Amino acid sequence: MARLSLFLVVFLLLLSFVFAKEAYIRPNGGEGSLKPEECAAACDYRCSATSHRKPCLFFCNMCCQKCLCVPSGTYGNKGECPCYDNWKTKEGGPKCP
Repeated sequence: MARLSLFLVVFLLLLSFVFAKEAYIRPNGGEGSLKPEECAAACDYRCSATSHRKPCLFFCNMCCQKCLCVPSGTYGNKGECPCYDNWKTKEGGPKCP
């Protein structure tokens, strides 16, 4: 009985570590931290505070599909995702919102 309890405690600790690590990576951006199907939700939040929602969503989703990351928050934090931050327009401005 004690072996079973010890095994269960160890298993639950390992399981919580795996989920805690996954929860830690995703909110902080980072290249490859998202799956393509998660881009829409991440961009929806990223563009939630702008008055130019439609173009923001268009470019955010394009950038997310390429980089598989979206910086945390609704503005800034682009350093979390260098691919997202370094993609520029022809004029040299930022392509990703």
